[in-house]
Amino acid sequence: MSDTLLRTLDLIEPGDLVVYHGSITKHHGLYLARPCDCFHCVRADYLGSDDVRYRLTDPYGTDPHALTLRCVRRQSVTRSAGNA
Repeated sequence: MSDTLLRTLDLIEPGDLVVYHGSITKHHGLYLARPCDCFHCVRADYLGSDDVRYRLTDPYGTDPHALTLRCVRRQSVTRSAGNA
């Protein structure tokens, strides 16, 4: 799939920069998105759920104890303009 099409559809690929704007307002900001690999999300994916969830991590990787948000719904993130 071309990068232009991904940007047009606002699809999120593993490793994309995203802006979190979900319900936990103190954690709004820029993160790297990867498919969530917790037991519940992997099980839901195996059972055919189309509710994709993400694990969000520090994009700079400077703090090994940095916050990781898990099980984040697709509606809570927007693909960053930095991916263009």
